[in-house]
Amino acid sequence: MAKIEVSTKIKSTVDKVWDIISDIDNETKYWKGTKEIHNISKDGNKINREVIIAFRDSKCLQEVTLNPKEKIEIVFTKGIIQGTKTITLKMLEGEILLEAIWDVKLSGMMGMFTGMIKKHVKSGTEQALQAIKLEAER
Repeated sequence: MAKIEVSTKIKSTVDKVWDIISDIDNETKYWKGTKEIHNISKDGNKINREVIIAFRDSKCLQEVTLNPKEKIEIVFTKGIIQGTKTITLKMLEGEILLEAIWDVKLSGMMGMFTGMIKKHVKSGTEQALQAIKLEAER
C-alpha cells in the first residue's frame, strides 16, 4: 500500500472550508486526477458513486461518508484503485488544518506500479489542497 499524507493550513472558517470540500459533485474543480463523477445513490451522509480518474481513464466505485465539519472518508470499493482517501479538518488557533491521507494500491497486475503512481497522487493532492486553500481564503 502507498500511504500519502499532505496537509496545509488555511486562514478561514471551518464553515467555509467545509462548504468547499463537502461539495463532492464539484471535486473535479480541485482534484485534477478526478475527471468525472456519477452519483449512484445517496443515503443520509453516505454517497455511492462512480468516478473516472485520470490514470488511463479508469472507472472506480467509491463509497463516500461525510462527517460534517470534521472529515470525508472515501473508500474505493471497485476498480483499479483499492484503499481509502480521508480528508480531515482540524481547528487550530485562528486557522484550519486541512489534511488528506491516502492509503491505496493499484489492484491486480497493476499493483506493481503502485510506487510509481505515489509521486503523481502526492503532487495532485498538494495541488488540490492549495486550490482549496486559495478558494477558502478569498
